[in-house]
Amino acid sequence: MILAQFQSVGRDLCAQGLISHAGNLSIRLGDRLIITRRDSNLSRLEENDLVETGIDKNDRCTPLASIELPVHRAIYHETSAKAVVHAHPPHAVALSLIETELVPPCGEGSPQLERVPVLGWNMEVKPGGLSDIIARVLKESHIVMARGHGSFAIGQLLQEALNYTTMLEECCKVSCLLKSINASVPGK
Repeated sequence: MILAQFQSVGRDLCAQGLISHAGNLSIRLGDRLIITRRDSNLSRLEENDLVETGIDKNDRCTPLASIELPVHRAIYHETSAKAVVHAHPPHAVALSLIETELVPPCGEGSPQLERVPVLGWNMEVKPGGLSDIIARVLKESHIVMARGHGSFAIGQLLQEALNYTTMLEECCKVSCLLKSINASVPGK
């Protein structure tokens, strides 16, 4: 059942263009977490692509885990999240290079997407980096952007975190289209 959840969300991320194949997913199970393996292809996950390790300590499986493991651990320490989706939504990534926060113009958007912080200005953003900052900001938001890198979304289920990722990218597509025609949404 756990593998099926990871496979479904991984395929959806790829099918929606939110990743090429890279990105990572995790769920919390008490003081343990299951995270995708380093360099796994999220569109074709198999049982050996999932790594179980500790939230607080390393074990023999830790070296196989995604390079973003420090971020996932920090998020589980700081928030009540049970699932994390890290993706590279192209329109959101593009806007994160020029905006300090993303303000989606979508009228039917969720209140959690009113303002999406872009973290990592004036610092080098590396995979696995900004973990404490990302976790702290996710106490107040369901999704954040690491400048020029990607989004981190949280939820109680992987599907919920995927939904925030999808909503952000859809709204960023609209923002990019508006910017391309030099238009704005009245009242924003």
